[in-house]
Amino acid sequence: MTLPLPADERLHLLLADAREHLPVLKEGLEFRESLDVPKPRLLPRRTEALTLDAPSRDPNDLPAQRWGVIAPEGKEGDEMLLALEPLIQHRERQQGACARRYRVPRGMDAETAVQWRNSVHRAEDVPKEERPRYLVVLGDLHQVSIELQHVLVHGAYVGRLHFAGPKGETDLESYAAYARKVLASEHAQDRADVPEALFFTALDGSSATESARRLLVQPCLQAMEGKWKRKHPDMRIQHVPYAPSDMNGLLSAAGQARAGVMLSASHGLGPPPGGWSSVEQQWAMQGALGLGPRQVLSGQVLRTTPFLPEGIWFCLACFGAATPPDSTFHAWLERLHRAGKYPGSPDAVFQSLPRRGERPFLAALPQAALANPRGPLAVIGHSDLAWSIGFADPDNLHRSRASRFLELLETLAEGSRVGVALDVLMAYYREVNDSVMAQYQLREDAAVRRKPDPVNSTRLGWLWMLRNDLRGYILLGDPAVRLPLKAV
Repeated sequence: MTLPLPADERLHLLLADAREHLPVLKEGLEFRESLDVPKPRLLPRRTEALTLDAPSRDPNDLPAQRWGVIAPEGKEGDEMLLALEPLIQHRERQQGACARRYRVPRGMDAETAVQWRNSVHRAEDVPKEERPRYLVVLGDLHQVSIELQHVLVHGAYVGRLHFAGPKGETDLESYAAYARKVLASEHAQDRADVPEALFFTALDGSSATESARRLLVQPCLQAMEGKWKRKHPDMRIQHVPYAPSDMNGLLSAAGQARAGVMLSASHGLGPPPGGWSSVEQQWAMQGALGLGPRQVLSGQVLRTTPFLPEGIWFCLACFGAATPPDSTFHAWLERLHRAGKYPGSPDAVFQSLPRRGERPFLAALPQAALANPRGPLAVIGHSDLAWSIGFADPDNLHRSRASRFLELLETLAEGSRVGVALDVLMAYYREVNDSVMAQYQLREDAAVRRKPDPVNSTRLGWLWMLRNDLRGYILLGDPAVRLPLKAV
């Protein structure tokens, strides 16, 4: 008889339904269920290996690394560029050179994105020192594909900006509001001596959020208290209190923070039972944070409520940043379901994804936070399903690997630009991606030589999960922003 594994030895999903706010995968997936995973598609020309145009220069040095913008072709792209023009001119003055403005078509797949990167961004007739390494992508995922962002992030510091109204129309005033906020922050004379650090977990009684608290949030909090308090005695480090029936504690703490970096862990909302009533409801609510019974941190709340002003927010939740055209876990979950190895129905996961004729989209919550004049300068979040494997050791799920995220937070606290901080996490992704591909190569070599398979399938499965989880993190906002600190 095969006994079920304890909850802390399972893989947990940070996704809850939008009606009852109950976890979609209440008990988690057992360790042995991640076998038989599909091989990731290998993109041409080592796309997912790091390439540096100015490896010997300070990555935070804008004149050395340069800044540019990517907008969709057509009238909408023209309007986005015009709305963001004050920020573009500001970056041009900082780097002492014109900002390159790229225009791209809709619907670029991964291979087309690689071709564009190699022939346009890395064109032979453009000197390396003039290629912008900081890139702001304008537009929603149907206007500029997320595949282009995934490709570019391994050779550039990439962020995305888009703001949409309730019907999906482009909100140009919010583009302009974001530009004004960044300029006001960077021109302000009154800067903080040290950053603040805030840590929050929505302890809703689920195994997923308890795992996030124990393996991610608490280790990061303790490390910051132990390391940063010694270096900066005046630094304020907060463990934001959690109240299951009242989110005012979170709103108050985040609203009063100054030059703050915040790590939050919670369930992101997926569809209610039966699915979303409309695409407009899905655009408004998917990826909002479930904080407990009838407690939802949504875009509507953060559009006007002060929340981490001039700060940077790392938001851990399913679809917290975006909903892609398809999930990298879709085929695997379907395979588990057909084999009878998925507990319950995966419909809540599958119904989260755009149906035929529908489009992928950025979550409304970070859009509202970024458009808010008293909101953060940037948000890092997940553009797919967020799993506990991201902060656990694939060889021992009891063991924390919070260092992947702690290093990102420390990079921000030291005054680096947010694009540089995200690259810390992407470096872990590239290491794991290389390990996964090496395992598949060993398996294929053994098959050709008719030797036994040397690969541990369980470990390969967990590495595959970790690879795809880390790949899902994206930056929303200008990758060149940083905390407003005096030392910078």
